[in-house]
Amino acid sequence: QVQLVESGGGLVQAGGSLRLSCAASGRTFSSYTMGWFRQAPGKERESVGRISWSGGTPYYADSVKGRFTISRVNAKNTVYLQMNSLKPEDTAVYYCAARARTSLQYDYWGQGTQVTVSS
Repeated sequence: QVQLVESGGGLVQAGGSLRLSCAASGRTFSSYTMGWFRQAPGKERESVGRISWSGGTPYYADSVKGRFTISRVNAKNTVYLQMNSLKPEDTAVYYCAARARTSLQYDYWGQGTQVTVSS
């Protein structure tokens, strides 16, 4: 069982930056691929990116590539989402999720943190 808690959301002006954190419980954090997702009002949840259990090259959605960076520190059971050059269309609830190596889907989800970008 893994519990995930996001933090770091808030209100920021367009062009600004925020760093989200996702703290995980459990001793097997380092074996999970960690993903970031977001859901804007009236829209479906979409993938922002992910980072493998080994911390290899992260994958990013085209909409955030070059602006967002995902990293993880397994010793701290934490994954980060650094968001730069934020745009109003980045406004959403951001979620982190964990996927076991043998799983085809994300098994655990955080409660989400609100990010609002004003124009």
